[in-house]
Amino acid sequence: MNTPVMLKTEGSPEFVAYVGLDWGDEKHAVMLRAVEGEAQACTLVNSPEVLHAWLQKLGQRFAGRPVALGVEASRGPLIHIFMAYPWLTVYPIQPATSARYRTAFTPSGAKDDQPDAAMLEELVRCHRDKLRALQPQEVETRKLAALVELRRDLVDRRSQAVLQLISLLKAYYPQALELAGEQLHSPMALEFLRRWPEVVSLKATRPSALSRFYYRHSVRSEKLVEERLALVKQAVAVTTDEAVVEPALLELRALLDQIKDSNKHIKHIESLIDILFDSHSESYLFKNLPGAGDALKPRLVVAFGEDRTLYPDPESFQKYAGLAPVVERSGKHCWIHWRWFACRFLRQTMVEWAAKTVAASLWAKAYYEAMAAKGKSHQVILRALAFKWARILWKCWQTRTPYDESRYLKQLARRKSPYAVKINA
Repeated sequence: MNTPVMLKTEGSPEFVAYVGLDWGDEKHAVMLRAVEGEAQACTLVNSPEVLHAWLQKLGQRFAGRPVALGVEASRGPLIHIFMAYPWLTVYPIQPATSARYRTAFTPSGAKDDQPDAAMLEELVRCHRDKLRALQPQEVETRKLAALVELRRDLVDRRSQAVLQLISLLKAYYPQALELAGEQLHSPMALEFLRRWPEVVSLKATRPSALSRFYYRHSVRSEKLVEERLALVKQAVAVTTDEAVVEPALLELRALLDQIKDSNKHIKHIESLIDILFDSHSESYLFKNLPGAGDALKPRLVVAFGEDRTLYPDPESFQKYAGLAPVVERSGKHCWIHWRWFACRFLRQTMVEWAAKTVAASLWAKAYYEAMAAKGKSHQVILRALAFKWARILWKCWQTRTPYDESRYLKQLARRKSPYAVKINA
């Protein structure tokens, strides 16, 4: 995820100097231009000590007056360091922006660190009215944002391990895919595979022991248990070849350990997220949104944050989230596509939530069905629905008013919306 950060669109202060920094793994190229003075180029070793020392000298030189800095990054250790100096205004520049700017004046395609630093400095000095300065949100919001992103990353890693586990079981023990339950990361599935890692040990177990196992894991359907016991009785090993089975068992144990560890860390992170969400000043706006469960509610909180100047209008949020489509026209041709440069995790959050609202919101369901009847694909409908929800949620956020489904349905009826007609029919 690209964790959402506050990007101010307000006028910039009067800067006394402009800096372009082209970062690298080992060294950073820097171009500094004071308003009163000539440009100065230097190279900094990539280390926190060197960067902090350089920034402290810069602050002393300009007596803590505003300095603008352009860099091809909006997150990471460099940004953490820059944010420690309140007199420094950081302008994150999209790599595509700097690349096209470079190409415009260097058609040969030549690229070098020091000229790139000069180019970033020029972009900030001459075109900052088209850029947006980075401004961090409050500590609670940034911490919550980092945790929800970390949780999603760990869930994705666990999903990858589960896919590997499925592939492994298909190769030597396909019966387990049905016997261990639908969710292979669940405690029941993990214990089942540890106790019975292959068909031979499974068939040696008494049916009563298997029945007790399922009952202990809250599988109370007698029909389901009987079906699984019948499957065990009929089960035949894919192979008993030690060259296949023994390496498979080693891989199985490794994957089970990996999934178990992921479960432990995900559960701990979720408990921290719950605490932060409950204490967050904006949580009251997101607690009762239709379709928003425990995972999505905190993600929606960090999508907006607490600063109402962050998104002055709904369009600014829709564009930053990558929900607003891009229209390209050339002559008689018109091409509409989604935004390639956007906060990916934020867009993912809004689209995933929109999908949940189809079953939880009457008007969202009506909208989905109307678009599906027109032949629109599932993903296209969800992106369009997320676009609509973004405007609604922005209004609730700006006015500090929790969303009310019945109130919104009345508004749709007053506006004679086709979705209101469908709902009230």
